[in-house]
Amino acid sequence: MSREFLLPDLGEGLTEAEIVAWLVAPGDTIVIDQAVVEVESAKSIVELPSPYGGVVASLFGEPGQVIHAGQVLLTVVDSTADVAASAAPTGSAGSADAAVSAPDTASIAASATAEGSGAVLVGYGTTESTRPARKVAAGRFGGTGAASMPRVITADAPARPAATPTVAATRPAEPVASVSTVAVSTNTADPTHRSPVVSPIVRRLARENGFDASTLQGSGRDSLVLRSDVEEYLRALTAPGAPDTAVVTPAATPAVVGAAAIGAAGVGAAAVGVSPADESADIRIPISGLRKVVAQRLATSRREIPEATIWLDVDATALFAARDQLRAATGERFSVTALIARFVVAGLRQYPVLNSSVDTASQEILQHGAVNLGIAAQTSRGLMVPVIHGAHAMSTRQLRDSIAALVAQSPEGTFAPSALTGGTFTLNNFGSLGVDGSAAIINHPEAAILGIGRMIERPWVVNHALAVRTVVELSMVFDHRVCDGGTAAGFLTYIARCIENPVSLVADL
Repeated sequence: MSREFLLPDLGEGLTEAEIVAWLVAPGDTIVIDQAVVEVESAKSIVELPSPYGGVVASLFGEPGQVIHAGQVLLTVVDSTADVAASAAPTGSAGSADAAVSAPDTASIAASATAEGSGAVLVGYGTTESTRPARKVAAGRFGGTGAASMPRVITADAPARPAATPTVAATRPAEPVASVSTVAVSTNTADPTHRSPVVSPIVRRLARENGFDASTLQGSGRDSLVLRSDVEEYLRALTAPGAPDTAVVTPAATPAVVGAAAIGAAGVGAAAVGVSPADESADIRIPISGLRKVVAQRLATSRREIPEATIWLDVDATALFAARDQLRAATGERFSVTALIARFVVAGLRQYPVLNSSVDTASQEILQHGAVNLGIAAQTSRGLMVPVIHGAHAMSTRQLRDSIAALVAQSPEGTFAPSALTGGTFTLNNFGSLGVDGSAAIINHPEAAILGIGRMIERPWVVNHALAVRTVVELSMVFDHRVCDGGTAAGFLTYIARCIENPVSLVADL
């Protein structure tokens, strides 16, 4: 019995995802709910659990490949004997014979059955098939030719004990209309096989620079590829006088070639298949995944929203003093961003029309009751705006903790899809990037965004005399369909008054 695990509906209108890494390999015994693949959608990176238990027969797709909802991810069978049967040649297909040996097939099959092999999780696209797995794979993509036949690949799986055979796939030089030959190896340090890569950060760093981390020879335990290995490889690529390929050369696989063709700029330029000395070479970077979604949203914002921008310089000296007093009184640290977020929530209660969106279909302004505060964050995946839902009902301490949790996730951008939707107002602290101000683009479909510049000491007039004060520039961008300049200016001056005299907020609590 062969079971197919299909890419499930990702929700939020998402119909495709990119394979980041396989967490299992053909021949592995898995249980229900075990994570088998890491995929990246336009919203987030997630690990998908298998709705079946059993033995992995085939993997469909390679890291970096985009797959669509309803497409086969992998097939699961009841025992390793079925793996060999599914890889056997059929009729005129002309594939090589596949042989899989296991130390104890019966015990593996029994283990799979004991784990509840065959149960289905609600919400996942799965199908039951009584046909051999090979026939299912050949017909799933609408044909039997080479173009429609996905390959069986080896995953970036961690090293397994020698007692358990590792099933690896060897690719033919040219694509054929058959499953690749399956071989068995118990030597996890064999350089002909992929090195294990456990860290998603390491995989992502390599992928962004145009190659597959698993093709490097890892320096960690059991040849585990570490971040230092990737960085060393990149330094070798960009070193003056370096050859076209570094001392440690990744295997030339289709996945690596495809990733290299779309490598990022900067240090990744050397991995695009051109000599590092050829600085005049053009690089094509596809607008896909998160970058594509952000581009569409920003373009929609610029196209639909008649925005206006206002600025205001504010003396933030008292804000820092209040932060220090709060720490002395409670023994807890409060960031300046958390305190300004508290002011923003209070300001939106004073000017609720700014907590709105425009329904263009009905030509109505939808004023939201809840304040779902978005925090613009620069991540390794690009600009993202995770949302603090229900910020209006939070205390300053709860806001601080929520912002701290988002900041901790920002480097990797591993936000849950639910954390990236539903925002009603955005706070953008671009001062962390070292700039004073910016005419930001409104996060469509919201109606406004507040920017915070860097906070630096400047000469300031206090009581008709010059003094050195900590000054910050606030910039407010708003949808002129939702409100006029008077409302936006009132909100901005309210925030400025709270920053200049934080105790004034007590009157509104």
